[in-house]
Amino acid sequence: MEGKICVVTGSNSGIGKETARALAAKGATVYMVCRSKERGNAAKEEIIQSTGNTNVHLRLVDLSSFASIKEYGTALREELPRIDILINNAGAMFGEYKESVDGFEMTFALNHLGYFLNTHYLLGLVRKGSDKRIINVSSSAHRMPKSVDFDNLNFKEDYEQFKAYCQSKLFNIHFTKYLAEQVQSEGITVNCLHPGVVATNFGESGGKLLRFLIPIARPFMISSATGAETSIYLATSPDVAGKTGDYYKKKKIAPITDLAKDKEVAAQLWDTTLRLTGIKDYGNP
Repeated sequence: MEGKICVVTGSNSGIGKETARALAAKGATVYMVCRSKERGNAAKEEIIQSTGNTNVHLRLVDLSSFASIKEYGTALREELPRIDILINNAGAMFGEYKESVDGFEMTFALNHLGYFLNTHYLLGLVRKGSDKRIINVSSSAHRMPKSVDFDNLNFKEDYEQFKAYCQSKLFNIHFTKYLAEQVQSEGITVNCLHPGVVATNFGESGGKLLRFLIPIARPFMISSATGAETSIYLATSPDVAGKTGDYYKKKKIAPITDLAKDKEVAAQLWDTTLRLTGIKDYGNP
C-alpha cells in the first residue's frame, strides 16, 4: 500500500477510523472525510501517532448535503492526481424523523445519497488510480425489507428508524451491483460488505430504545478493529483484485436476499437517484 491514495468517509470513529489507521500503517496516504472538526482532528493525530505515517489528511464534509459533497469533491479533484481506494463508510441511524438540508429523510440522505454523490464526484480520480477499488459498507440489515416503495423513500408519514436504516443498507448493495456493471470495463471494482455487529458510538443518534439496548448488548459485540477487517481486506488484498459486484462478510462472499439481487429494483433506484440528485452524466461532474 506504500504510496497508494485512499479516501475513507466517516473515519473519525468506529470501523472507519480503524480502516484509516490500518491503511496508514501500511504506508498509504489517507484522506479522512469527517463532519466534526474536533473529532476528525483528534482521530487524525491519533492515527499519525500510532502509525508514524504523517500522510494522513482531514477533509470536513457534511455527507448528507449535496452542496457540501460537491464543494469538497471539486476541491479534491483539483488537489489529487488520483484515488486508488475509495471507501464509503459513513452512516447513521436516526431515532426521529429528520430532513437533510436538501429535504430528504436523513438516513436516506446520508446512507444512500451520500454514497452515490461522493462516488460521483470522485469517480474520475478513481479512474486514474492503480488499484481502482470502491468499497461500500452495507449491513446484514439489508435482509429486513421485503419490498421497496419508490413513492415513499423518505418514510415521512410512517417513519421508523430501523425500517429506514435497513432500506438504506439494501440500497448500498443495489448501488454496488449496478455501479460495478457500469465501470467494470474501465478496470474499476466495486464491492460491499457487512462489518459485523460492532461496538461503536453508532447508536448515539438513534431513539431511546436503541440507546438503552446498545450498552446492554455491547459486551456481545465485536471491536471496531475486528469490524474493520473486511473493509481492509477488500481495500488491500490481492485475492480480490479484479473481483467486483459482490457482498462480503468475514472476508468471504456472503449470500444476499432475492430483493438485493433484483436488477429491476436496482435499475429503478439508480434512475430515481439520478433524478433526485440532478445528475445527468454519472461520474463526470
